Amino acid sequence: MQQCLAIDRATRWVFIELYADQTDGSSGDFLNKVQQACPVKIVKLLTDNGSQFTDRFTAGGKKKEPSGTHVFDRLCKQLGIEHRLIPPRHPQTNGMVERFNGRISDIVNQTRFGSAAELESTLRNYVKIYNHSIPQRALQHKTPVQALKEWHEKRPELFRKRVYNQPGLDI
Repeated sequence: MQQCLAIDRATRWVFIELYADQTDGSSGDFLNKVQQACPVKIVKLLTDNGSQFTDRFTAGGKKKEPSGTHVFDRLCKQLGIEHRLIPPRHPQTNGMVERFNGRISDIVNQTRFGSAAELESTLRNYVKIYNHSIPQRALQHKTPVQALKEWHEKRPELFRKRVYNQPGLDI
């Protein structure tokens, strides 16, 4: 299983999906799903240089610039999202994702899963707990959902939909 992960930089809100592969199709599906789930209007998106997101290293030319014709780039353009790429060989630019991947690795390495569905369920539950119940020091000890609510009160024009708490987190 391969994961796709989105993190809002301002609120640390997380969205995750698991896929059997890393293809243009799965990255496009992920973008559509995160667009539907995210309460904030997505205007900029930072990804790594994986072939599911860009043709930067397969496009012609010496400068290794993306062509803009990759499926993911076209979908971003259609949705009005500016697609940015991290510099090659600089994963620290995407530090929030790298840190969250470390948290997920800790969970995955400490647990034996009976099936892919069990792994997916565990990760979804963790993301729900993370978004709703785990305060973040960078957010002055608020949860991502609390930060989203504050942003919504201050700048409602940045949002597509209202932010709600989800009951039933005592999993």
